[in-house]
Amino acid sequence: MHLDAEALVCAAIAHGENGAVVRFLTAEAGLVAAYVPGGRSQRLRPALAPGTRVRLRLDGRTETQLARAGVEIVRSRAALAFDPLALALVEWLAGLAATLLPEGHPYPRVHATLESILDLAELQDDPLVTLAALARFELLLLAELGFGLDLSTCAATGQTEDLAFVSPKTGRAVSAGAGAPYADRLFRLPAFISNGGAASAEDVAEALRIARHFIERDLLTGRRAANLTAARDRIETRLKR
Repeated sequence: MHLDAEALVCAAIAHGENGAVVRFLTAEAGLVAAYVPGGRSQRLRPALAPGTRVRLRLDGRTETQLARAGVEIVRSRAALAFDPLALALVEWLAGLAATLLPEGHPYPRVHATLESILDLAELQDDPLVTLAALARFELLLLAELGFGLDLSTCAATGQTEDLAFVSPKTGRAVSAGAGAPYADRLFRLPAFISNGGAASAEDVAEALRIARHFIERDLLTGRRAANLTAARDRIETRLKR
């Protein structure tokens, strides 16, 4: 495999005395893994921080051999490390991509949306806007991986109006009338998820609760969940504050 493209660094693991095995997310080729010689060196370590956009030049000699890669920083996001919420966002988003996306399958919408959230986090103007974008991203990721929620019609009546709840079992919307007797067992459907527009802190918190429920149930299992959810916990703690 040969590739020359911009990529987001998602994860880097030390390999050998001075190298690193790195997972990169590209718009063209999806998630790719490669060995970066000198990846643990002082010169290259900043380029391999999660969230960094790099120029990736990848050369794999055979289909079974791990490709070797060279990288150059295109956009450093080192400043995010100084903001607790932004740092947790980077860890969670990059970790999700590295863990859940199959290698070699392009997901251009996932790549573009992840980039836009990192851009929002850098601006630091309104954390609530960033967290609303995070909730939308998580629902997009579920859909792209085949576990999308159906929020278009009521699961009980088929109607498309007055949708007020989400079933934690089926991931389908439920209308206000049909769901009222079971409201304590259903998620509340935030309006900004189904209709767009601005979102309150309560709406964002509920949207994140919905997305997390289905991500953990359908996509993350065992140790993979434990390794990632600490960052997600920190995001929710910041939202409560």
